Parts: sequence; structure tokens; C-alpha cells
Amino acid sequence: MKKIHFEWPVRVYYEDTDAGGIVYYANYLKFLERARTEWLRSLGIEQDSWLDHNRGFVVRQVELDLCEAVKFNAELTVTVTVEQLKRASMVFTQQVIGQQGQLHCSATIKAACVDLNAMRAVAIPAPIYDKINDTIKT
Repeated sequence: MKKIHFEWPVRVYYEDTDAGGIVYYANYLKFLERARTEWLRSLGIEQDSWLDHNRGFVVRQVELDLCEAVKFNAELTVTVTVEQLKRASMVFTQQVIGQQGQLHCSATIKAACVDLNAMRAVAIPAPIYDKINDTIKT
């Protein structure tokens, strides 16, 4: 399987930081989520299309490694790489990288497709799965 690599720029706002002006650890998850959302959008997949199928894309597991602190007003690049595509889930690796190429955060994210009424894992809707799978193949 070919991996997809996507990059999304993020600037650290004051609201992202703690009292010391350092990015609060939980906010890295927001940066990662934004990048995955924009990756889907770049494929022409709006999250509304999941909802049209009564499906949600939810994070099931996160492994986060905070490598180097980031301060207020920093410009960052958040990457998205698809490591694995299954019928009902995807595994991503992501990084938060500084302007000088330094690694600030790395993560492995497992996200599952769920039926929003039953709240159980189900297959990714075919039109969405096919679009992602076609992108991986090319």
C-alpha cells in the first residue's frame, strides 16, 4: 500500500498555550485533528458526507510522543500519513514539525467508522472508502 502524505500549516495562538507560553499537551490533538480533516477535504470528502450515511469517524486510540516544546506564535507543519486502511478503520502517523525541521510531536492515531445510532464499528461507506483507496493506489 502506498502511503498518503499530506501537510497542513498551523500557527500557535495564545489560546493554545499554558501559563508559561508553551503549547498545552492536549492541544496537539487539535492540531492533528485539523490536519486529518483538511486531508479528507483535499480528497473532496467533507465530514458532512459521513453524517449523510449516519456514520462518524472517531478516534479510537492515540499514541502521542511530545519531543520538543513549542511556544506561542510558532509556525508549524502538521503531517498526515495513512499507514493502514481497513474496511472500518484507518491508522495514521502524524508529526508536528517546526520551521527549522525540528520534530515537536509524533503520533499514531487509529480512527474507526461508527454507526452514530448504535455507536458500534461499521464499514466505511463505499464512496468514501473507494476515494481514499484510489488515492492510496495512485
